[in-house]
Amino acid sequence: MANEEKKQRFSSLVIDGVKYKTLLTERYKNRPKYEEYDPSKIKAFIPGTIDEIYIKNKKKVKEGEIVLILEAMKMMNSVISPLDGEVKLHVKVGDIVRKNQILFEII
Repeated sequence: MANEEKKQRFSSLVIDGVKYKTLLTERYKNRPKYEEYDPSKIKAFIPGTIDEIYIKNKKKVKEGEIVLILEAMKMMNSVISPLDGEVKLHVKVGDIVRKNQILFEII
């Protein structure tokens, strides 16, 4: 019986046409996929609420300019633009955001 349980835990993984036996867990299989860092996508570093937005959608912004205020744990956090470009907002005032949610993009 123990051998049958071990066999059932094994799963196969195919990489470049080669089949491998592995003990990957369901938790590992369902993990968030890796995303390469993109400086033009600004994400929330902490869960919170959008308190104020200073730049309107599709308006030009300069590097270092404050785009919005993220209120988290009774602190007002200024979120600034890391690049020059045009702002594409993904949130509005009053939105509750989770950690790593995209707030805005610079295009």
